[in-house]
Amino acid sequence: MYGLTMEQPLLISSLIEFAARFHRDVEVISRNVDGSIHRCTWNEVARRSRRLARALLRLGVKEGDRVATIAWNNYRHLEIYFAVSGIGAVLHTINPRLAPDQLVYIVDHAEDVALFYDTSFAKLIDVVRTQSRGTVREYVPLTGEGYDALLEPESETFDWPQFDERTASSLCYTSGTEGEPKGVLYSHRSTVLHSLAIGGAGALGISGADVTLPVVPMFHVNAWGVPYAAAMVGGKLVLPGPGLDGPSLYELIEAERVTSLMGVPIVWFNLLNHLRSIGARLSTVQKVTVGGSAAPPTLIEAFEHEHGVRVIHAWGMTETSPLGTASILLPKHAALDAHAQLAIKAKQGRAVFGIDMRLVDDDGRVLDHDGKQTGHLQVRGPWVASGYFRRPQHESHVDGWFATGDIATIDPDGYMQITDRSKDVIKSGGEWISSIELERAGMACPGVAQAAAVGLAHPRWGERPLLVVVKAPGAAITTDAIRAHLVPLVPKWWLPDGIEFVESLPIGATGKVLKRKLREQFAGYTFASVSGPG
Repeated sequence: MYGLTMEQPLLISSLIEFAARFHRDVEVISRNVDGSIHRCTWNEVARRSRRLARALLRLGVKEGDRVATIAWNNYRHLEIYFAVSGIGAVLHTINPRLAPDQLVYIVDHAEDVALFYDTSFAKLIDVVRTQSRGTVREYVPLTGEGYDALLEPESETFDWPQFDERTASSLCYTSGTEGEPKGVLYSHRSTVLHSLAIGGAGALGISGADVTLPVVPMFHVNAWGVPYAAAMVGGKLVLPGPGLDGPSLYELIEAERVTSLMGVPIVWFNLLNHLRSIGARLSTVQKVTVGGSAAPPTLIEAFEHEHGVRVIHAWGMTETSPLGTASILLPKHAALDAHAQLAIKAKQGRAVFGIDMRLVDDDGRVLDHDGKQTGHLQVRGPWVASGYFRRPQHESHVDGWFATGDIATIDPDGYMQITDRSKDVIKSGGEWISSIELERAGMACPGVAQAAAVGLAHPRWGERPLLVVVKAPGAAITTDAIRAHLVPLVPKWWLPDGIEFVESLPIGATGKVLKRKLREQFAGYTFASVSGPG
């Protein structure tokens, strides 16, 4: 027996129409490439999205066609988000920080038929024009003469087509750190369900009362789904454009009275350093979501103690749309002291509803969630990829579970903590050393701005850890001081046998440290002393 409920597909077009109907006057603010500020409302975003939908159909874009963007977080990009998917085509956001050969590979693999771009990426567009296979028929700059002229002849009245909610809606490629980038193809259903999930109090808590500024780019996993969720709840949305440096962000945050921020750790360290340099505080921000890579406890403490801001430590992947977990304290944790609470907040957190997690050992045996056993993290759920675009059979998908490539623990309360990526774990004398835990300990040392731990070859132990450090501005920290700081924090045999200072760490297209580059940079490194597991 079925329930007597209406059948209505979950479609992305319903999000923008809901925002236009019930939150029509709520603002959407964006900073343009030239630095100017553009102001509009959700109703205006919806009207222009309908005009773009008509223009796309006039250009011959059909259901299932891929339409690419290489653009910053701005109002035109937002309109493209809704218009492309709304007509049944596939929005393909491209990360401009990828290497040019990878960018060309992605355009060719997706067989994009149109490409919308911000003019600051004109040189990349020239590379695509000259080196790609030529499936792109239309190149549209996001300017008045290009994009706006395309919309000009179109009516703002449009009936969005209805189709199966399982229809593909958007396509995001992994950063390609190992082999060629892989395409993750989302559906309308998965996107709407993900939007519902991230607005929950046990997740990112996005609400209509928030003024939300996603610093995470719209070309990276659809800005963590925030544009869709903001439309769903009708909240004010602030889009930062290319100004992601500390001074630019602070100016925008204060001017628009932003209450909620989302981004990767390196962005927040830069913002905090700027605030310290000018002696300023965040006057309106209430919460900061940190994802993309592990949030060091020092980052969490800085926001909480210096600015009175709540930090949400979240985890996810391109393959999970991306949100999988969020570190929100349970009521029972209110009785814990600050140090114990910080230890929980530093974990990647508990699964949001819709996500299931498990740990398996090297032989595929499922491990207990006791907070002690370390294993390979696998996930499944209605917004987790079941395969990759044009390569659905892949070793990452086993028995209905997606193998994340992360090594983790899960405690009895469900808090997951990533101890390493499987390819980054340091294997010394048959034992594992967590590079993430070693980095956290290193960054807690006064005078250390950033730290990365990598395993380098050793003839006796297989690998030993090298800690690569960036000094804080003006710091006079020494390797001996760092080593002394680490002694009480990590097991003796975890202590790095080499500590090297560098001006900066290599950062990848998604804001993560490129450990592969560090291993290449220090290949053949000779350790002065060794304190292995013996």
